[in-house]
Amino acid sequence: MNCIIIDDDSFVRKITEDFIKQTEGLQLLCSFSNAVDAIKVLNINNSIDLILLDIEMPEMSGIDFLNALTQLPQIIIISSKEKYAINAFDYDVTDYLLKPFTYTRFRKAIDKVRAKQEVNRIHSKGDEIFIKHNSCLVKLKYADILWVEAMENYVIFNTFTDKYTIHSTMKAIEAKLPADRFARTHRSFIVNTGCILSIEDNTINIKTRDNINNIAIGKSYRDNLLGRLNFIMR
Repeated sequence: MNCIIIDDDSFVRKITEDFIKQTEGLQLLCSFSNAVDAIKVLNINNSIDLILLDIEMPEMSGIDFLNALTQLPQIIIISSKEKYAINAFDYDVTDYLLKPFTYTRFRKAIDKVRAKQEVNRIHSKGDEIFIKHNSCLVKLKYADILWVEAMENYVIFNTFTDKYTIHSTMKAIEAKLPADRFARTHRSFIVNTGCILSIEDNTINIKTRDNINNIAIGKSYRDNLLGRLNFIMR
């Protein structure tokens, strides 16, 4: 797994670098003292599997960093304070390490990363994804997912006939859906581009069994969406 570290504490960075070097299967690509420089690299490098991220940093905090990314790899938070844990897990982080942490605790976090990576590989295999709904794993084919909608700390998978509500974040869901089939159109919506019936101004129309639903297009997402669609203008 390709890793990067983002922490303004040089001592903690050095320890984390050493732990990564001691762990088979981990490759450290970069180590950053601030999140601003890290974002520049992430914008041009999509091969990163894991980020070890501090929360309290100057210029841009770890939470601000998570908000700035549209697609997230797995995240392990490294922090000296417990108070950020609840907020951090809203971003579907894999683990939360309290400074100072031992190599044993670090390895436990990496084991969680590997287990989650394997689950994601199995559940996202082929043309389908598994979601946890009412304590059960439900298989959804990508072609059956019309759009995904945010609702506070939950997301709703809308299909032609049903709706499935799960506890997750839009960032986590966006990272797991294939980018060639699904597009973020708004901070609250991800749509299956193959299910778009029509686009009128800043609204996408998608047909379900009962009616035609209107999905908003956010201003910052419009150009990216239109650039991905195959259309003819006159």
